[in-house]
Amino acid sequence: MEKLIITAALTGNVVTKEMNEHIPVTETEIVEDVIKCKDAGASIVHIHGRDEEGKPTARKDVYEKILNEIRNRNIDIVTQLSTGARAGENTPEYRGQMLELKAEMASLAVGSSNFADRVNANSFELIESLSAKMRKNNIKPEIEVFDSAMISNAQWLLKKGVLKKPLHFNLVMNVPGSIKGTPKNLLFLVESLPEHCTWTVSGIGNAHIQMITMAIILGGHVRVGIEDTILYDGTIKATNEMLVKRAVRIAEELGREAADVKEARQLLGLRTV
Repeated sequence: MEKLIITAALTGNVVTKEMNEHIPVTETEIVEDVIKCKDAGASIVHIHGRDEEGKPTARKDVYEKILNEIRNRNIDIVTQLSTGARAGENTPEYRGQMLELKAEMASLAVGSSNFADRVNANSFELIESLSAKMRKNNIKPEIEVFDSAMISNAQWLLKKGVLKKPLHFNLVMNVPGSIKGTPKNLLFLVESLPEHCTWTVSGIGNAHIQMITMAIILGGHVRVGIEDTILYDGTIKATNEMLVKRAVRIAEELGREAADVKEARQLLGLRTV
């Protein structure tokens, strides 16, 4: 099998310090976790911004400080920015403002779904606008799949020319209100993917270990981090470093080696940095 790409989703939009004191929120905390996770075996870092009060934001200046600190400290890792719908205004201008910065990847939800507390609203107009901005700035989209119809949407957007090959998907399993994280559902999603794409799996909450282990077995890639699970084993609060190290350990037991940053770029067809 190909080497395993591990993405570290450090912060997200939902988890607070009250829920898990290890979550990185400030620029300094986030960058310190980037270093730890890279050293542990991650090759991609999925970045969410938080404002001065610790609340989710898509503000360009917040993302810029994080990216600048990563560069200033010479941390060679694939940077992936979130354009998710939980960080404020649901407009392409607000959600995509950070895409003007120099990053290699960004998330792109290609359909609407339910979250536990709101609708994850992504109109085709918004999707096309964000996709165009990513293309203009040479940023590779990671296609976020919260339900099976989003794979069909991605294929339609590909035919329309909104998306370009090679596609990379993130199958987000077990978000309350979206597709449940079960082996049967994961197999269905994987079998529905278009040919010649790459894919990763995010297992949310108590589906975390099962979903990432299945992804490793099936030849996919994995995302881990406090964004996806606040607990390590049901009682112990997780750190991002702990979750990356566990993914590496599971992969080694199953005969797969973690990809380094250069190898991850090659597997994803990213530009040379």
